[in-house]
Amino acid sequence: MKLTHIFPLILITLFSVGCSTDNDDNIINELDNLIKVKDLSNDTHTIEVYTKTGTFHTGYNAVSVRILDNATNKYIENASIDWLPVMQMPTMQHSCPKSDVSKSSNKATLYEGYIIYQMTNTDGSGWSLTFNYTINNELYSVTDSITVLQTELQNVSSFMGSDDKRYVIAFIEPTTPIIGINDLIIGVYNMESMMSFPAVENYSLALDPRMPGMGNHSSPNNTDLTYNSTDSMYHADLSLTMTGYWILNLKLIDSEDTVLKGETVTETNTQSSLYLELEF
Repeated sequence: MKLTHIFPLILITLFSVGCSTDNDDNIINELDNLIKVKDLSNDTHTIEVYTKTGTFHTGYNAVSVRILDNATNKYIENASIDWLPVMQMPTMQHSCPKSDVSKSSNKATLYEGYIIYQMTNTDGSGWSLTFNYTINNELYSVTDSITVLQTELQNVSSFMGSDDKRYVIAFIEPTTPIIGINDLIIGVYNMESMMSFPAVENYSLALDPRMPGMGNHSSPNNTDLTYNSTDSMYHADLSLTMTGYWILNLKLIDSEDTVLKGETVTETNTQSSLYLELEF
């Protein structure tokens, strides 16, 4: 073969190898800032579960998922996914608040959602996670046990309201608080059944942040939390005037202005029975 024919072939080969590497790099880059929590496998697929910390913990967990085809070693980009976290108690079992699982808007192989674990055992045991998913109109399922660690601060609270309904509230943002005005986001959910925890709409949360170690002082320019239909969360301005340990005293108020849980902080009542904790 003439050299003039060989040279174009070499270029084509090099170009092809380069494209393959780029695709691999793109897959790897989709996992930037994510650490694998666990693989859940059946005969056909491996479900890879990721978070930013590589763990599940009580409270809000942003979760990313990939589905690996075990036969082709390629990731599935067209699946429909549902999930169900379940905690097994001595006499019964229950789930927890969770979002739908949706395809990432800018990452071809990733699916995203969140799970809010309201409790766990002291050793992190008791929870399982089930994925039911459809690929090309075929239904698959996989279930495995998972570890859920207890956080040091109270970032989630489960309680009975004065309306005899059980609620779960969870701290979501800020994950990196600053001295100044922070965007505070809290999720509010109603325990409709042992397996259903829909988001509560159009309530409010009165906010009173305090520093117990500094005379229980508050801070200026806070706002109460109101419902945002865009993300089904509750948003407010949280003013933090210094670093340290803060208690976010809360009152959950329904759409008819009835206080369902929590009390006003006064000189004689230094903390609400409904609260979340923050330290930075």
